[in-house]
Amino acid sequence: MAAGLPADDRARLILEAVQRDGYQTIEALASLCGVKAYTTRRDVIGLCDRGLLRRKHGGVELPPEGENLAYPARQVLNIAAKQRIAELVARDVPDNATLFFGIGTTPEQCALALTDHPGLRVMTNNLNVAIALSRNPSCEITIAGGRVRNLDRDVVAAEAHSFFSRFSVDIGIYGVGAVAEDGTLLDFGPDEIEVRRNLAQHCRQRFLVLDHSKFGRDATVRGGHITEATAVFTDRPVPPAIAGQLKDAGVRLVVWSDDASELASTNGRG
Repeated sequence: MAAGLPADDRARLILEAVQRDGYQTIEALASLCGVKAYTTRRDVIGLCDRGLLRRKHGGVELPPEGENLAYPARQVLNIAAKQRIAELVARDVPDNATLFFGIGTTPEQCALALTDHPGLRVMTNNLNVAIALSRNPSCEITIAGGRVRNLDRDVVAAEAHSFFSRFSVDIGIYGVGAVAEDGTLLDFGPDEIEVRRNLAQHCRQRFLVLDHSKFGRDATVRGGHITEATAVFTDRPVPPAIAGQLKDAGVRLVVWSDDASELASTNGRG
């Protein structure tokens, strides 16, 4: 029981429980957070009003399948996993590198992990990444122009489709909405797919960053394959079929280990 937690921490626990286990009653969430039911009811009303959850029969559930969670919900879901992935990526990015950053919360965490790297040059359509890296006084940042998605704080509309083709960089860091059982990359809109393809075509190494929840998740738009990455960074072992595909394609798989001195990694290109 997590008695005495502040409201933000209770919200994170609630979102993680619903993401992990599906529908939750108010009583179960109150027990999880160590507070009275009326406090939890107030918490979930706020989360539902922000579009992060949906009320249902005395409890809450995720928004309908095929719809992505709102960005603030994704920022706190699986946050520890995303931070571990970011630590792995930061070890692989050299000082003075040129980088692309795509959209999403895991690339955002990777940016935060690079705020001490000197001499970076970054091109991105992710305003959260730009803000994070602006803390790094030696980082030069170029952002895509066009219409901003207010909640997500990114640019994926038509003006951004060709943004990355203006450059050639060392490493592209990008996420994905979901990975199908056959390794197909999935997202929630065609603009997201188009911009990611453009990013991947104009970098010498492609770092796909995703936590374990993306494997087997539903999304509606197909675009690309996991084996097109140079390296895949994740927080848990991937499904065996996916691991086999990566090995056959020579894609480096880097998986977090709780022993910080030991990383599970396959040998491959990159």
